[in-house]
Amino acid sequence: MIIQAIVFLPLIGALIAGLLGRSIGHRPSEFITTGLLIIAAVLSWVVFIPIAFGDGLVGASGEGQAAVLKVEVMRWIQVGDMDLRWILRVDTLTAIMLVVVNTVSALVHLYSIGYMADDPHRSRFFAYLSLFTFAMLMLVTADNFLQMFFGWEGVGLASYLLIGFWYTKPSASAAAMKAFIVNRVGDFGFLLGIFGSFLVLGQIGFDGAFAAVDEFATTGMPVFQFLIWEVDAMTVICLLLFMGAMGKSAQFLLHTWLPDAMEGPTPVSALIHAATMVTAGVFMVARLSPLFETSPFALTVIIVIGAITAFFAATVGLVQNDIKRVIAYSTCSQLGYMFVALGAGAYSAGVFHLFTHAFFKALLFLGAGAVIHAMHHEQDMRNMGGLRHKIPVTYAMMLIGTLALTGVGIPGTNFGFAGFFSKDSIIESAYAFGGNVGTFAFWMLVIAALFTSFYSWRLVHLTFHGSPRDAQHHGEGPHPDPAHADPESHDEHHGHDHAHDHHHGSAYDNAHEAPLVMQIPLYVLAVGAVLAGAVFYGMFFYDVEHIEHFFAGSIYVDHQIIEDAHHVPTWVKWSATVAMILGFVSAWYMYIRRPETPAKLAAANPGLYKFLLNKWYFDELYNTIFVKPALIVGNFVWKFFDDWLIDGKITEGLGRRVQNVTSWVVKLQSGYLYHYAFAMLIGIAALLTWAIAAGGLI
Repeated sequence: MIIQAIVFLPLIGALIAGLLGRSIGHRPSEFITTGLLIIAAVLSWVVFIPIAFGDGLVGASGEGQAAVLKVEVMRWIQVGDMDLRWILRVDTLTAIMLVVVNTVSALVHLYSIGYMADDPHRSRFFAYLSLFTFAMLMLVTADNFLQMFFGWEGVGLASYLLIGFWYTKPSASAAAMKAFIVNRVGDFGFLLGIFGSFLVLGQIGFDGAFAAVDEFATTGMPVFQFLIWEVDAMTVICLLLFMGAMGKSAQFLLHTWLPDAMEGPTPVSALIHAATMVTAGVFMVARLSPLFETSPFALTVIIVIGAITAFFAATVGLVQNDIKRVIAYSTCSQLGYMFVALGAGAYSAGVFHLFTHAFFKALLFLGAGAVIHAMHHEQDMRNMGGLRHKIPVTYAMMLIGTLALTGVGIPGTNFGFAGFFSKDSIIESAYAFGGNVGTFAFWMLVIAALFTSFYSWRLVHLTFHGSPRDAQHHGEGPHPDPAHADPESHDEHHGHDHAHDHHHGSAYDNAHEAPLVMQIPLYVLAVGAVLAGAVFYGMFFYDVEHIEHFFAGSIYVDHQIIEDAHHVPTWVKWSATVAMILGFVSAWYMYIRRPETPAKLAAANPGLYKFLLNKWYFDELYNTIFVKPALIVGNFVWKFFDDWLIDGKITEGLGRRVQNVTSWVVKLQSGYLYHYAFAMLIGIAALLTWAIAAGGLI
């Protein structure tokens, strides 16, 4: 029953808060949903700890090294020979995700009690949060492709509801729609990949699919006939599946929805970026690692896309002014790291970074929420400064999160924050992969590490150090950055367009620490941000034997890449640390020592500054390529086809013809009895004439 409780407690909370929220009130809804999530989180650790520190998954069975626990919920689909059961699949990979999802979600629920205290619709908010969590749990416990797709679409729906929670804000509604539509593009590829898997492998369940893939070693790889070409079937399938991962995990080209997701309340941002939605793509590729291992070309594409994403997002994060947007691009960049590890075959390293990233990224987002709360919903870092004196606890928590994100640690030792161990293992794996692709990925990740350090410390300096810069409006006052009007910086309101409380005194003067209910989650996440890397490094990346024992067949383990990663040159092991130090020193010099430097650099390179500030102009590019042509076609169909042709020529023309006929027929209805009698006589005469003719009498 423990597995069922972990999965379905969030659903129970969502139903209670969603259906009965108005009846029982906001406070009971908050307590019930949060309490159920805390229970689910504790039970998740109960499942995970024996795997990490004991003899493995309790109650698991499996052949060879594969250890998996399956719990049947119900018979789901029966069509022909296919008898599909709804089964909760729990193995090491699932247990890791249960811990990540439920722990972060429980803390986000607890944090939201304080953060959303003034919102009049918080019962609905907590219902959505719990529904989001349940959908992600459905995804990670899936035992077949259809179950996974159910959870996949569930998190997409829940993210739409939460990003657009303040639906009276046009920007929030637009952001929710954008996330939904961009994800539909990726989901279309994912669905085609599922169809292709069923067509080629003949299996919808994961175990059957993996067994079918193993048989290719003797039967040879299947091929598709496409026009005049024969293409490798597994390559096509893996690329389509990865297309789905690109959408959910915001990889390059399908990343545009992620920064706009900041329009939702800050707790939503923490949940999306740390534990749910964006990690779904990483989990899916790791879960289907036996399939991806059949296609070196698909793995190469994953490495390249991941490396470009890590670099691209880091460059954009350098100049953003919205505190949440900086952290959002950080998430996008870190997801790129994870996919590089997956593409290199170091699946355990990618999952390791997913695990550690959940703690420090949730910490950073919730810390940013505490800053926004203290500054009366101000999000522009140019209007902050000196806050370490006003909110020292939040400052300390943000420092810990920043140290973990930038990867502070000493190579070759067991000292380091969470991000140090997981990020360095990926960089070493990229170098070990070798070749042009591995070298390209290695340098992209090292440069991204430098940029990550710079923009992370830039955020700390602008927000907490220096003198207060509490402007009355965006763009006024002494800003260390030259962009005096950033259209992407939105204020976070609780569903209303009320102005800031500047007329009651400056936001800095009124700044105060968040309530205890918002601080406790920060403390818990800070522990994870400090210890998760050092404690779990041995299980995820120390050596092949540890990894094999820990994962117990739940992912593919490439022995060669792990061994090679541990024997890279010393300068490779130090590369990320040196990049991190350079980024820190640069940020300190530009925002503390010489705060006029950023303005001078931007003035000297206005084109580059605007290019980065406008996110490489991807939104404008997509608007030109996709949105405007769609509007032109839509307007043409509307104005010409619908209005002019259908409504005008066809419908109205036909209507006029009918009207003419009816007006002529109406004249026959004179109202005189002898007219009707005469018509009846003519009718009888005609009928008799036909009868006589038919009888051959004429």
